[in-house]
Amino acid sequence: MNRRQKTWLTRRSMFRSAAAAAMFGPLFKATEGSASAQQTVNRRSAPSTLKVTDMRACRVAANYDYPLIKIYTNQDVYGLGEVRDAGVEGIALILKAMLVGKDPLNIEGNLRTVRQFAGHGRMGGGYSAVDMALHDIAGKVYGVPAYRLIGNKNHDRIRIYADTTSHKDPKVYAERMRKRKEMGLTFFKMDLESSMLADRPGALNERGVCTEKGLGYLCEYIAAIRDVIGPGAPLAADHFGRLTVNDSIRYARAFEPYQLSWAEDLLQVAEGHQYPYLNWQAYKTISDATVTPVLTGEDIFGLQDGFQPLMDHRAVDAIHPDIETSGGLLETKRIADYAEMCGIQVAMHHAGSPIGGFAGYHCAATFGNNFLAMENHALDMPWWQDLVTGVPKPIIEKGYVKVPDDRPGLGLELNDAVIKEHLRRPGYFEPTPMFDDLIVSGFHPGGAWPHYDEEGKWCNCVTYQ
Repeated sequence: MNRRQKTWLTRRSMFRSAAAAAMFGPLFKATEGSASAQQTVNRRSAPSTLKVTDMRACRVAANYDYPLIKIYTNQDVYGLGEVRDAGVEGIALILKAMLVGKDPLNIEGNLRTVRQFAGHGRMGGGYSAVDMALHDIAGKVYGVPAYRLIGNKNHDRIRIYADTTSHKDPKVYAERMRKRKEMGLTFFKMDLESSMLADRPGALNERGVCTEKGLGYLCEYIAAIRDVIGPGAPLAADHFGRLTVNDSIRYARAFEPYQLSWAEDLLQVAEGHQYPYLNWQAYKTISDATVTPVLTGEDIFGLQDGFQPLMDHRAVDAIHPDIETSGGLLETKRIADYAEMCGIQVAMHHAGSPIGGFAGYHCAATFGNNFLAMENHALDMPWWQDLVTGVPKPIIEKGYVKVPDDRPGLGLELNDAVIKEHLRRPGYFEPTPMFDDLIVSGFHPGGAWPHYDEEGKWCNCVTYQ
């Protein structure tokens, strides 16, 4: 990004913040209708005294575990967040000591403090969960939905795409996709695993990658799905196996007659110490060699050291942030804005609970016309939507989720009974004194220590610095 682009983005963020502040009205205006402690704050206290007092967590046992966090304040308002699916809550709890005592409304300042401990993959989960919880608190305090804190509402409903697990029999696989269509979904994705062909002679080479014969078989699955959903319905594909650059090109070219919406995370073999999803040179080689749209990004954290090189070099046709890794609402909004400026489409990965889901829906509501759809990976879990209350049910209706506009923050509450029924291990937002002291930190001198100072006097003080 050149200096002019950086300045433009910074100024645009400032104008958005100013506009949002103008819309808030009185800081502590209660939401109309029935008000809980989560919809108002203590009117006897000024905003300057709102402080973070605690962070706690629990983990829901699901298809991929859902680590959930709560950030508490001294005014009976808490915020909900979610660590990346299949991760652990500790990646957020280690940040607790750096947040306690801080003003939760200073979202960007708090995030700058903890950003140095975020990274790609599940290492982005703690930072992202904190971002969600802070936006939930701020929305409740200001009496506005979370999307209002980051931008204008450009989408009233968020289109959901359906992940569908694979089966060796194309007819069975097609029937699974038919059920997705009967659910009302209008955007589809299939797992197209090379390993499905392990029993077919000559289909795979010694690395488990499809031969030309195997690619023919693989395309039979796409054809079977197309027969069910129709030739024009959006269909994406994922989970091809450990492909190199040349493998990826062969696969993508074989898929061209079926007009996929995208081929996801094709490259799986790393070059040196670089993660495959950050290798923009390799992805550019792949995307330049095929008309099948190429997409990656569910494991990428942040704009500048993550998504930006892929977009600057036009290495992909679309990006695929997961709000539980990419950096929460604020950072994901920046990523999507940059993609819009570059003319690159945005889809969103999500395999978590409704907490992360609604954080994503609020965020996606502010995206431009380059937004495609957001994933749901729990369509076969009947109790998924029962984990929360306060939002219309069914959450997904005719393939879309309505963005809450009448409740502050993320707009939902936890259904305590259902979550307790599905805990991975005992303990429901229990106290976390083991995280009260710093576990990770940057430069931290430590303060006074007992010693003789430079004048030979014994003291418990700071000298020699």
